[in-house]
Amino acid sequence: MPIVVATIRTKPGELETALGVFRSHAPAVHQEDGCLLYAVHAGEDRVVVVENWADQAALDAHSRGAALAEIANGVSGLLAAPMDVAVLDAVPMGDPGKSTL
Repeated sequence: MPIVVATIRTKPGELETALGVFRSHAPAVHQEDGCLLYAVHAGEDRVVVVENWADQAALDAHSRGAALAEIANGVSGLLAAPMDVAVLDAVPMGDPGKSTL
């Protein structure tokens, strides 16, 4: 199950605008086939999105989908740096119930 961690650094004063873009489109992402988790987190100057997809095909469909395109378009002018998107595999260790999504 692919895990995606996307970090979006916002220009000063643009964090709430960026969060508004995610608020508008997250419900559509949650309805996509294979979406197990799409969670948005915010810090002082950044938005971090943690995603968990059922399989690579579901992530691929999301990557081509309208909701992601609309999010990317909505935040494009708000970025202080290019988006950092990592697609990761879980590495189980320790307590299996606490070490993976």
